Amino acid sequence: MVPDSGVPMRAWSIEIYLVGPEGDDLPATCFEKAVYVLHESFGNRKRQTFKTPPFTVKEKGWGEFDMQIILSPVGQQKGGDQTINHDLNFQQEEYESTHSVTFRNPKDRLLELLRDSAPASEAVNGTGASASKPEKKRQKTSRNVDMEKLAEALPMLQEDDLLQVVQMVHDNKTEDTYTKNDTENGEFHVDLYTLPDPLIKMLWDFCDKKMNMNDLAAS
Repeated sequence: MVPDSGVPMRAWSIEIYLVGPEGDDLPATCFEKAVYVLHESFGNRKRQTFKTPPFTVKEKGWGEFDMQIILSPVGQQKGGDQTINHDLNFQQEEYESTHSVTFRNPKDRLLELLRDSAPASEAVNGTGASASKPEKKRQKTSRNVDMEKLAEALPMLQEDDLLQVVQMVHDNKTEDTYTKNDTENGEFHVDLYTLPDPLIKMLWDFCDKKMNMNDLAAS
């Protein structure tokens, strides 16, 4: 696909990291490879595979688009790939998009790598962890978040931070999530109680880095 003359080309890149206990970037060594599925206009470069963290893809183009990123966990059998959706946009020069992934029945090698990047209390306990464990973790996460404080904190964020919040919601929402983008008035509406628990925890942690959540009015 060739753009009309005068349309600026933009260079862009994506890197993949794990988010550590303190919010720091950790090498995503729990994945063997990352496959980026780009827009069809990239032709034979539409599907690109990288096997070394941080799985950096570098390209240039003129348009924004949604892409898929397929992550293959270390030692996982066929069907264990993690697929995340990413919205490539040029609203900011640099931005982060946080996704939550769940590893079911991870093998020993993957368990070791996950323990290296997760707090001891969150590391999976042994091979063959039951499928119910992620659900229990989501319930615990939801109880640890004060929804009224979160609702109060979000409008207090700076404009650049709010753009990151919109990006996080867009990338991690489910079919049950209610959002409304009022472009005429420049407003974005979301029903917090329709968000999945991992996303709620992401938003809480993000706000907690930007302000003292304990100073907000108690619910």
